[in-house]
Amino acid sequence: MSDLLRTPLYDVHVELGAKMVPFAGYDMPVQYPLGVMKEHLHCRAAAGLFDVSHMGQVILRGADAAVQLEALIPQNVLGLAEGRQRYGFFTNEEGGILDDLMFANRGDHLLLVVNAANKAADIAHLKAHMDGVEEITDRALLALQGPASEDALKSVVPALPDMKFMDVAVVDSAYGELWVSRSGYTGEDGYEISVPEATATDFAKALIALEAVEPIGLGARDSLRLEAGLCLHGNDIDPTTTPVEGNLIWAIQKSRRTGGERAGGFPGAEVILDQLDNGAPKKRVGLQPEGRAPMRALTMIYASEEAADPIGEVTSGAFGPTLNAPMSMAYVTTEFAASGTRLFGDVRGKRMPVQVVDLPFVPNNFKR
Repeated sequence: MSDLLRTPLYDVHVELGAKMVPFAGYDMPVQYPLGVMKEHLHCRAAAGLFDVSHMGQVILRGADAAVQLEALIPQNVLGLAEGRQRYGFFTNEEGGILDDLMFANRGDHLLLVVNAANKAADIAHLKAHMDGVEEITDRALLALQGPASEDALKSVVPALPDMKFMDVAVVDSAYGELWVSRSGYTGEDGYEISVPEATATDFAKALIALEAVEPIGLGARDSLRLEAGLCLHGNDIDPTTTPVEGNLIWAIQKSRRTGGERAGGFPGAEVILDQLDNGAPKKRVGLQPEGRAPMRALTMIYASEEAADPIGEVTSGAFGPTLNAPMSMAYVTTEFAASGTRLFGDVRGKRMPVQVVDLPFVPNNFKR
């Protein structure tokens, strides 16, 4: 018997002919009969439905929830307006990223979504430092992504309000109360929808029945997020990389930085604030290999064809179906991080040229 957990939509995936693989302790669809390339392109052109029920959903209650959360993350929680969501990350005492997450202000409580691989550790971390931590275990989580996602969702949920990027709402529907955010992990417009477990299958089937919507697996999810320049925790960011090294400075609001009204006060603040003010030794960058072959994770990067010592390492790499070219993200020492810098990756003992490029590889299409 398999020890893998199953999401509420497991039977739907099998019925649709998905290839199932282990991921973060769950039996998850990596692709459907359409195939990774076509799934990817369909999401960019129309709408794709992703099962992300393996991720953790957590409610934080109590009058001090925002203050207590600010003691764990370097984001502005107190200043987040009701009905809005923000990207954040738990940090450790060395300034490393324990996990990244989304957090939303829903009036009398905060709603967090954390990564599947880290959710047990994240919830334990929250419970060790906060009151009123409640894991949600009776809801599925779906992501509907792509330019046709708004019309698709409104055809199934007519009461869907007009929302812009990073808005959140609670919506009544034929499938029960939906917790909706206008966000996602593809660089496209779209939504993440928390739906009661009892109605999740019917809700997913109603969306998939629409001509614009195709089910999308983990394979295309990875190439979509990589084209969008988005990090995968455990690959591109981890407890040994700081937010400054990870090129995530934009996610730390002024109120938490040096000189801000609530500067510091989170784990690793001394390290992170020093790097914000004075720079970090390395930086996450985009790399564009020459030719058609991608440079994948663990490829070592060198300043020249002859250099003896590496100056960086690839953390994610794949062929970009929309980009129609290979793409990689890597950490390189800061002196080699400027866009346009020519470097070399060691591919099976041969030094192959690569150029530092700006992220994202494919422009984002969020509903601003």
